[in-house]
Amino acid sequence: MNTPFYIARKLAFGKQYSFSKFMIKLSVIATTISVAAMIVTLGFVNGFQKTISEKIFSFWGNIRVQEFSLDKSLVAEETVINKNDTVYNTIKNNPAVLSIQTFATQSAVLEKNHEIEGVLLKGIDRDFNTNLFSRFITKGRSIHFTDSLYAKEVVISEVFSRLLKVTEGDSIHIYFINNSNSGTVRRSLKIVGIYKTGLEEYDKQFILTDINLIRRVNNWDANKIGGYEVTLKDYNNIDTVQSQLNGQLPSLWVAKSIKEVYPNIFDWLNVQDLNRNIVIIIMSIVSIINLITCLLILILERNKMIGVLKSIGANNLQIQKIFLYNALFISVLGILAGLIIGLGLCFLQQYFGFVKLPEDFYAISKIEVQVIWWQVVLVAFGTMFMCFMSLIIPTFFIRYIDPVKSLRFK
Repeated sequence: MNTPFYIARKLAFGKQYSFSKFMIKLSVIATTISVAAMIVTLGFVNGFQKTISEKIFSFWGNIRVQEFSLDKSLVAEETVINKNDTVYNTIKNNPAVLSIQTFATQSAVLEKNHEIEGVLLKGIDRDFNTNLFSRFITKGRSIHFTDSLYAKEVVISEVFSRLLKVTEGDSIHIYFINNSNSGTVRRSLKIVGIYKTGLEEYDKQFILTDINLIRRVNNWDANKIGGYEVTLKDYNNIDTVQSQLNGQLPSLWVAKSIKEVYPNIFDWLNVQDLNRNIVIIIMSIVSIINLITCLLILILERNKMIGVLKSIGANNLQIQKIFLYNALFISVLGILAGLIIGLGLCFLQQYFGFVKLPEDFYAISKIEVQVIWWQVVLVAFGTMFMCFMSLIIPTFFIRYIDPVKSLRFK
């Protein structure tokens, strides 16, 4: 029989009440809260970063491929270029690439009911991935391309819909500026859809239309584009694929990740990593301090028991094992309960979305959740390891307990 394990089990789960038993329960609760807090924090931060990233990628893809232009703003009208089969095939042949689409942008002014707003028109073609973007359309539909010169349709954001006091089915006038024609070019387009990403940097700047409209007003031929947008099978490979493409593309062509185009948004997302790490560190410290305190109290309260065990021949290692088993009970129970509560809260939020957020500030209307299982396993085993390592030190006090003095202790 494993005597230290038997004694530890009796101390932890016996029916007799003692202050140490109360401390064990308190330690289990503290460990549970710490583990649950870490699981919830990881799930919420992962979900937030994933949702915001997908919003950006759904609008612009993961990587932009264009001709290099010195001192050119990344968020502005592109320098017009010709479609390049070599570039297209280089991108397409990369196994990490999911899709490629052409695009071009053009500065313009919207006008309706004597209200005007400056915008950047994003011209899209038939290869535009409507499946990715459709999640953001709150009214209507995406653009339907026709065999005519260009589709006289436009998708605007809820911001522009509110500012111009228009909705789906209305027509608006678009005035083009900085084009090759003399004077101002005006076009009337029908609003077929209204989108909302929640990212003000997009919603206050872009509307979608047929790329052939931009070609038409600039007298471009059908071969002219602003660049290629590349969507990857796994957006976590952005940096790797960008590096690969830059090594394979012809001279004067460059691949830029959307992280470079919109660094402020991704810097904001990276701040969440800092917040996550702070929470995890604090919870880990609280859990360790709590367990060390509990074990010291157990040793002090069981001072007489330690003296008796030493007097009947038990060595220090056997007595240390009793308290390490107690620590093991606390850790395992706390970690299991923490995992159940933490994962339960994550799944409840994922399916019911009961915790809401102000969308104007966070760009999402509710807390999104993403549970990454290797992180859950790491939290469980990491907590167990830290608890075990931190609890070895207090048990060394057992070596300095004199059985004669401890038996006199009342």
